[in-house]
Amino acid sequence: MSEHVPLSTLTTLRLGGPAEYLVECTSTDVLVEMIRLLDEQKVPVLLLAGGSNLVIGDDGFDGVVVRIATGEITVTESVVRADAGAVWDAVVEAAVTAGVGGLECLSGIPGSAGATPVQNVGAYGVEVGSLLRRVRLLDRRTGETGWVEPAALGLGYRTSILKHSDHAVVLEIELDVRADGMSAPLGYRELSVALGAEQGERRPTAQVRDHVLGLRRGKGMVLDPADHDTWSAGSFFTNPVVPDERLGGVLEAIASRVGPDVRIPQYPADGGTKLSAAWLIERAGFAKGFPGPEAPASLSTKHTLALTNRGDATTADLLALARQIRDRVEDVFGVRLHPEPVTVGCEI
Repeated sequence: MSEHVPLSTLTTLRLGGPAEYLVECTSTDVLVEMIRLLDEQKVPVLLLAGGSNLVIGDDGFDGVVVRIATGEITVTESVVRADAGAVWDAVVEAAVTAGVGGLECLSGIPGSAGATPVQNVGAYGVEVGSLLRRVRLLDRRTGETGWVEPAALGLGYRTSILKHSDHAVVLEIELDVRADGMSAPLGYRELSVALGAEQGERRPTAQVRDHVLGLRRGKGMVLDPADHDTWSAGSFFTNPVVPDERLGGVLEAIASRVGPDVRIPQYPADGGTKLSAAWLIERAGFAKGFPGPEAPASLSTKHTLALTNRGDATTADLLALARQIRDRVEDVFGVRLHPEPVTVGCEI
């Protein structure tokens, strides 16, 4: 167990004050026993794996940070199984290397395998929820472990019942894959164009993975210590879903600012219509790199949906920028953006 470990060294934003104590668990059995012990003693616990979807306050965490460092990955013709602490892109790479398909569109997403059902991560037309076979959980209320089906997780757009609750811990995941080495049907126009393919077409998984990684690098969404555009939590705001009864007024507000002939990106979604957060941010007056090169925290110079640490930022700097963007978009368009990362010891 280590003391006073700076959490900025364990998050992709490279932000966050110190942990009072930090313990690293490299096996699932040790992880389960450690959490049970700390819970029995009523010690404050923060679970941390990849640190890619986490904003930690500058005061750090007054308790024990449990680092989930389990990493086993197994691949068969029909199932990929991964420990919660396995690096997610290593899971995707293992699947592609083994010649099974389904995960390739999720290449390059930072973080751990255990976080993927919590967040129901998705990219390029594919969500983890559509691939999940089952998830092994530790129920912290009873101390018991067991496998649950995806239907029990309340999976939605970038959310699940696990996201804002500490009742359960993901220990392992299993995903259904295809044995033929071909991708899922391409459902995202940007990727189809990059591949020179038709939407709905299937391509070799390695080819799709290469193009997904290329597209993500172009947006600063593949981790690179030398590129401050990747010192981020990925997409900071989720795409807002506007209820049907509010959609007309929102579209009118947008049209009054951008003009009646401008196409407004919108997509059908559960509970209403999904709008593009990045598009709204840009039309509210925020350009890539806002507020400028001298700012400690700014929008990525490659992608307006990523808030980045330019090297010397504090969490307070980042949150001030997030609030400025959120409030401006709401003032102009009547749409409130909600953060995608989980916050610890701070509020947006």
